[in-house]
Amino acid sequence: MIVLIPAYQPDLRLAELVGRLGHHRVVVVDDGSGPPYAEMFEKARRAGAEVITLDRNRGKGFALRTGFAHIGARCPGEDVVCADSDGQHRVEDIEAVAARVRVSGAAMVLGVRRFTGRVPARSRFGNAATRILFRLITRLSVTDTQTGLRGYPARTLPWLCRVPGDRFEYELRLLLRAAGERMDVEEVEIATVYLDGNRSSHFRPVIDSVRIYGPLLTFAGSSLLAFAVDAALLAGLVAWTGHLTASAVAARLVSATLNYSVNRTAVFRHGTPAPHRTAAPRYLALAAVCLAANITLLHLLSAVTGSLVTGKLATEIALFLAGFAIQRAFVFRRSTTAPPPAARATAGHDTTTGAMAA
Repeated sequence: MIVLIPAYQPDLRLAELVGRLGHHRVVVVDDGSGPPYAEMFEKARRAGAEVITLDRNRGKGFALRTGFAHIGARCPGEDVVCADSDGQHRVEDIEAVAARVRVSGAAMVLGVRRFTGRVPARSRFGNAATRILFRLITRLSVTDTQTGLRGYPARTLPWLCRVPGDRFEYELRLLLRAAGERMDVEEVEIATVYLDGNRSSHFRPVIDSVRIYGPLLTFAGSSLLAFAVDAALLAGLVAWTGHLTASAVAARLVSATLNYSVNRTAVFRHGTPAPHRTAAPRYLALAAVCLAANITLLHLLSAVTGSLVTGKLATEIALFLAGFAIQRAFVFRRSTTAPPPAARATAGHDTTTGAMAA
């Protein structure tokens, strides 16, 4: 097992953690902390860590992918456990996650906190909100979506390098991808440790929350736009023709075309948009299924509620949740994503302490 620790402007707790992990191989990725923190990384190196230094701050996700690429190239066949550098993960919890990875066969093992005792309000609220949203979107129950203590078997390292995301959103995207691809995710309960009110965290509540919830928010915006167009067309066409089914079909064709364009070029785009030759047929298949479900639910719920508007709203909420998960995991998923440039540079030479090429 290899312990991978991404670190940005750490304190002495990094070297202390490395020292306590002395019987394990430890790889630390310095996420562009700068010269003032060189001593901290030198202490970690003397404590036994291999240190990779990025030329500038790129974000936790980039640092993790750099580490995964480095370990995959230098230590094939080794499982990886990721831990934070601020002392919030105890050695016994790291080893418990590693032990579970070795025997479970799961693609991901999460060290989950129960959030008991004195927990900062932003951490308690943020995790609760993300957990609820994640459950609604994926139907997968994850106790702690924001945990940084995660274990991965060696076979998943190429997959980890392909998932995009450079900052805090990366770890949530891993969970979303795992849920979408029906990978097994297991949990190991760990201690809930917050030191000094979690002051050492570099999480920026506004900016990084937008990054984490961005895929959900942009998908919601795209869906609301399509819903508005669809609802307006439906109301106008029903009033004009008096035929609900034909009106629903026509309205859906227009709104679906708009939704496809927005989702392909903005919502699910990571670099180059997914090619039409794969995305368009998948979207059409999904649209056909959604159309049938839309008409069925619309008739049913309109009859039950006695209101076309209420039936339309309930129908769209149900299809929204299903549509996000399917489009992310299948429709607009690209087959490969290039590993981070710094990771490729790392794999090409033996020096791990110099600045990485961007």
